[in-house]
Amino acid sequence: MDSGAHLEPVAANERIETMDVLRGFALLGILLMNIEAFVGPLMEALTGVNPRFSGADRWMDAAIYVLVQGKFITLFSLLFGMGFAVMLERARARGGSGAGVYTRRLLALLGFGLAHSILIWSGDILATYALIGFLLLLFFRNASVSHLPKWGVVLYLLPLLLPWAMVFFGALAQMDPQSSAEWQKGMAEQGRQMTALSEAQRQAYGAGSYAQAVAQRAADTATMLGFVPFYGLTILGMFAFGAWFVRSGAIRNPETRLPLFRKLLAIGFLAGLPLMLWSAWLHPSHSFSGIDASGAASQTAAQIANALMCFGYFSAIVLLMQRPAWRARLRWIAPAGRMALTNYLMQSVICTLVFYHYGLGYFEQLPRLWQPAFVLGVFVVQVLLSRWWLSKFRYGPMEWLWRWLTYLERPAMRLANA
Repeated sequence: MDSGAHLEPVAANERIETMDVLRGFALLGILLMNIEAFVGPLMEALTGVNPRFSGADRWMDAAIYVLVQGKFITLFSLLFGMGFAVMLERARARGGSGAGVYTRRLLALLGFGLAHSILIWSGDILATYALIGFLLLLFFRNASVSHLPKWGVVLYLLPLLLPWAMVFFGALAQMDPQSSAEWQKGMAEQGRQMTALSEAQRQAYGAGSYAQAVAQRAADTATMLGFVPFYGLTILGMFAFGAWFVRSGAIRNPETRLPLFRKLLAIGFLAGLPLMLWSAWLHPSHSFSGIDASGAASQTAAQIANALMCFGYFSAIVLLMQRPAWRARLRWIAPAGRMALTNYLMQSVICTLVFYHYGLGYFEQLPRLWQPAFVLGVFVVQVLLSRWWLSKFRYGPMEWLWRWLTYLERPAMRLANA
């Protein structure tokens, strides 16, 4: 019998503070990455440095591509794997497996994700996390601690075979004129479809009603979920790494693993950053209409750099949390991390209401240069609201609902009733 139903939500004094700080930090990075896809068409934000930008806007776009894009979604994935391991550890400490309660948690997250993607913003990651989370539960619930980082490496790198496979089959097609023509036609059609999707997003979000935006988001959601088989293993790999950091004790007792974190910090920025700069120099923008060897090399380098720099950011926060002065400063963002789900959804609500036509209508009006300032303003407001909210309540609104659906018991909300 799974005694996971007897579990209770993590109490404030049971939380790993460093994880809350990391979630808060990741929220800032996620919005820095996503803001381009709120201000303009979602698909245009997925191709690296946007070729439409010039001057200062292009430099800012390149800086965010090198330093942020792909790094913080990877960090978020790492933290999701940590949360998975924490819940299962607590279940095992009470004599259960935790499978039942975690299944309900994933089903609730899937519902949140689909509602978010269709009703608010189609760049959602929650539904993807829920779907990949079932694979995490199925294959890694009982995996040995020593095997988790090995699986993490394999799963993260495996999708990198795809661009090279496309290069191989493209070269193979060149050997036959008819096959070559069909291959070029297929790639060109794929490029046209992505361009058409970007234009449809521009019309729906930049000039359409809320109903038209919902219809477009439904189409976007189907497209984005169709990509999951191609990048899902990368996310699963980061989940495995996250589970290792908890089960090995590295995140709960980081003072015992300081050499590891220093090494990850050094590798992250001394190897990851130059690799990312080289990738951006080689191919600043990627096309949906075809790929060659240099494009595959650029994508491979960027994907590896994303993981290395993610571990670099992660380790920097962990190491700073070991210093009393820095710990006091970084604790300031921990409340935002405790309300990560609420704040993630709130970012989408705020940004779509500011930029979409059915809101204030500033779609494609905010220059790329000024987008980080907007992000910082939103994040500061979220931190302040989170600190105020958690001075009165145990959980953020969405965290409270998520726990209710997970444990099938309504948790006490107000601190006075806890």
